[in-house]
Amino acid sequence: VQLQACGGGLVQVGGCLRLSCAASGGSFSTYSVGWFRQGPGREREFVGYISASGSSTSYASWVKGRFSFARDNDKRMVYLQMSSLKPEDTAVYSCAAKTWGVGIEADEYGYWGQGTQVTVSS
Repeated sequence: VQLQACGGGLVQVGGCLRLSCAASGGSFSTYSVGWFRQGPGREREFVGYISASGSSTSYASWVKGRFSFARDNDKRMVYLQMSSLKPEDTAVYSCAAKTWGVGIEADEYGYWGQGTQVTVSS
């Protein structure tokens, strides 16, 4: 499966943004999708995941209800809705896919898309 994240941009503090992850190839409905981010001078960190069916989601503790996932397997899309954005949310956001369950570690994911830059200005 090939992935492409898009939808990033410049947003003010407290604003909202929706990122999309488009998939091609493979049996998309059998892959769980995770989101990771890497801010300037920081290590990559887990944002959350959505299961293959979309019935299960999990978020990093720092998300604190500000982000949510959705997926449309017919359209082969996963969405990351972000709200109440903070300057520390500035990062390159990437989506990744894995088979056989879900995971919170980047090395569990075998398929990665190019990231999309999110910049939150204060």
